[in-house]
Amino acid sequence: MAAEGDISPREAEVLELLGSHLSNAEIAAKLFISVRTVESHVSSMLRKLGVPDRRALALRAAVDRPRQEPVPLPAPLTSFVGRARERVELSEMITTHRQVTAIGPGGVGKTRLALTVAAEVAGQYADGVWFADLIPVTDSGMIATAVAGALGLGEQPGRDLTESVLAALADRQALLVVDNCEHVVDGMARFLERLLAACPRVSVLATSQARLMVPFERVYQVPPLSLAGESDAVALFMERAAAAGGPLDPPQHDQITAICARLDGMALAIELAAARYPTLGLDGITSALSHPLRMLTGGSRADQRHRSVRAVLDWSHALLEPADQELLHLVSIFVAPFTASAAAEVAGSEMGVVADGLARLAEQSLLAVTASPKGTSYRALETIRQYGTERLSEAGELAGARARHLRWCLTQAVGLAADRPDWRARFDAVADDLRAALMWAAGEPEQRADACRLARHLAELTFTRHLVGEAQQRYEQASALADDPAAAASMLRRAAAVAGCRMRGDDMYRLYRAAARLAGGTAAAADLATAAIATYRFDTQFEQVPEPAEVVALITEARELAGDDPSARAMVALAEAGRALTEAFGSPGGTARETVALVESAVALARHAGDPLGESAALDTLTVAQSWAGDTFASAATARRRITLLSSVPDSPAKTHELIDALAASMESSLGAGDLPNARRWARQLADHPLLAEVGHRATAWLLVADALAGDAGDVLAASTRFLDAWRRAGSPARAGLGPPAAAVAMIHGLRDDHAARGEWSAILRRLDTSPWQTHGYGAVFDAILLLHRGQAEEAMERMAPEPGEARIPWIWLHWYAALRCEAAVLAGLPDARDRLAGTRAVVAGNPLAEAIVERAESFLGQDQKRLLATADVFEAAGCRYQVARTMVLAGGEQAERGAAALADLGLAPMAPAPMTSER
Repeated sequence: MAAEGDISPREAEVLELLGSHLSNAEIAAKLFISVRTVESHVSSMLRKLGVPDRRALALRAAVDRPRQEPVPLPAPLTSFVGRARERVELSEMITTHRQVTAIGPGGVGKTRLALTVAAEVAGQYADGVWFADLIPVTDSGMIATAVAGALGLGEQPGRDLTESVLAALADRQALLVVDNCEHVVDGMARFLERLLAACPRVSVLATSQARLMVPFERVYQVPPLSLAGESDAVALFMERAAAAGGPLDPPQHDQITAICARLDGMALAIELAAARYPTLGLDGITSALSHPLRMLTGGSRADQRHRSVRAVLDWSHALLEPADQELLHLVSIFVAPFTASAAAEVAGSEMGVVADGLARLAEQSLLAVTASPKGTSYRALETIRQYGTERLSEAGELAGARARHLRWCLTQAVGLAADRPDWRARFDAVADDLRAALMWAAGEPEQRADACRLARHLAELTFTRHLVGEAQQRYEQASALADDPAAAASMLRRAAAVAGCRMRGDDMYRLYRAAARLAGGTAAAADLATAAIATYRFDTQFEQVPEPAEVVALITEARELAGDDPSARAMVALAEAGRALTEAFGSPGGTARETVALVESAVALARHAGDPLGESAALDTLTVAQSWAGDTFASAATARRRITLLSSVPDSPAKTHELIDALAASMESSLGAGDLPNARRWARQLADHPLLAEVGHRATAWLLVADALAGDAGDVLAASTRFLDAWRRAGSPARAGLGPPAAAVAMIHGLRDDHAARGEWSAILRRLDTSPWQTHGYGAVFDAILLLHRGQAEEAMERMAPEPGEARIPWIWLHWYAALRCEAAVLAGLPDARDRLAGTRAVVAGNPLAEAIVERAESFLGQDQKRLLATADVFEAAGCRYQVARTMVLAGGEQAERGAAALADLGLAPMAPAPMTSER
């Protein structure tokens, strides 16, 4: 066999061209020799090199000649950020399949992802990675030209460039990256089919806004940048902002996340927004995003499309047929995912035609598609949506499309009012469109009536959905849009009731007065009286309670307007009773019996008027009057009566407001009467009420009190976290009504010997309430429980120095105060302890828990262990586990050990040993 050195120079030239898979005619043309001469050289080399055929010669040439290097991948000018999961997924897909198309809307980051992944997998391909960009290609016939240019191939006589590409890659193991295929999809599909068939060791990674629609294609949907957790979107924004000369120090993560969310996680949009950070700042970017297509422009870029988001969308839009362009414009009206039927209604076209068009738009990555068992929905990204509405406006078709969208929204809102199990999910699906339609219609005079209807429906729906802040806003909006003053006043009353549910006393007062101005006559009388009543019933919910003279003036005006109308007269009577009760509280000379009788008269008037909500308000005032008169158990019965009354009233914001207040009143009255199980039940309903979600500190307040008295430290500690978080979110308001829960939590920390935590909560308590209620009411009760637990009976007596009849102790705490004071006297060994027992029994008669504490004290004094332990059954029945454990410790002996174990189970510190009494 001849050595390769025996081959002549001319034969070597022929051999090299054979390695490029040229035909004899092509070689002859290239070397300016005859075809017969080429054939002679080929025969000679077959003999000299001892190879069997022409193909073997070509392989020998490919091995021996220096390997042609691929055109290098484009070098990124900026770092690649994030996308760890996507890189892994796309790499695995390329390894498994020979043709992968990475698809997604313009600007999502397809090219950067493809280039990064190609660089990472390049080592798996012996002949490397080749890159071809199809942006310059104007028709399908030029695809081969672009790929040939990437391979370094020129035109060859007698052979088209497709054949040259196939010949050059026939025996190569390579990855071909073909970027931006969306405008030549059909030609690309044909080209790839030939390429992959002729070149078995070549794989292709294409990027496109649309699928290539070939059987061997594997599609990878490139998602927007992640917004959750370790957000890729935020990381990209921060890096590009820093590169633009504006590092974020310290990083404002939440605000950046909100900006990236507005941009749907689109990489190009985020980069362009971040580039504006040095000049606009985060606040400026947020404001500018109301018109993102104007704001999201950048400097010079190699690819003209990527100089702005608008340019990217112009490119994508130009690829559509006119009918699909029009459909894209129309569906841009929707701000939330929509169905094909909804699009057909807004487009005013046949369902089948619209469904086909939506499918084509989705194939072009201009719509995102979500399939579920309930059907298929579509969504346009925000920048695409605004682009479409701009096009509608330019064509003079925006108002018509919005009007059709408004009609569709009204139909949806009416349908949502039906009671169906899935209504909540259905509302969430269309809520943003209802809001958008209302925003537009409210500013269009000819749409005012429909805007009013939609605002009312949206108010009802958001209230049912427990979005109470928005519900109040929508009722006020409906009132402002209403042409009829009576209808406008009705909407304001509902807004006031929602404000009541939100515990916004100032808003209640303002809205009822506004309703009175619109209503006039007897309706105005009821509104004015209700505004006055709110200042008495809900004074702790006001930022600033109106001056008494102002409230009296309202009542006077209401009385003059009421005439003979039963409902108006009932509300005026209740307002006068509330005024009398308030004045009686502040005057030692007030007559309790007369005040109770006055309130009972108001209750009767409301019942006679057939106004259950007015009657509920009157019963609430009666509960307070009875408790002030010292009739604790009548007060508790009235509170329960109120809940029974409301159970048959149809649902409405006003009914819900009354029910929330009734639950609180029932909880307080049950606590004052010693009915701890019911007190905890009402408190739990309050804590779990969905309408109180935005005021979690108020929702959990009484549950903390009840659970603390029961001694359930774990429940108290858990709920206290919610209380504290909500209180701080609300601006840490100084409200006396929030004092009891703070004192309760401080006591629990004291019982656990957590001095630091107790100190923190005691400081919160001092900020919340320094009133006599804290000094001689709940504050004394919780302090006494802790002092007695520590064996400091003398200190407990000092804390409760005033006699129950001397101090103005709130009725809720009177029995607790008296019973604990009696026990402290016994444990302190006071000489008159036995005399105190009899007097205290008279005060707490009928209150099972207070009576049990007094009975236990008397049994302890008389050294009657059996009688003392019997009180544990009362505490057990009431769920008062702390007092059960305390009873066992006071019993001494083996029972004390069991009591200590029970305290430990509750998470509480050991109790001080029981002292010896003088009678032992």
